[in-house]
Amino acid sequence: MAVRMTRSVGMLVLGTYLVLVGLGGLVAFALPSPIMAVLALIAGVLILIGR
Repeated sequence: MAVRMTRSVGMLVLGTYLVLVGLGGLVAFALPSPIMAVLALIAGVLILIGR
C-alpha cells in the first residue's frame, strides 16, 4: 500500500494544522491561538480556491 502525496497546497496546510492540533491534544504542546487560527484560515482559503 503506497502513500500518495498531494500536490494541493491547501491540503498540505490542512494536514499540518491537523497534526499540530493532534499533538497539542496528546502532549503539553501548544502553539499560540492566533498562529493556529491563521493556519486554519489559510488552509480553508486555499482549499476553497482549489490550490
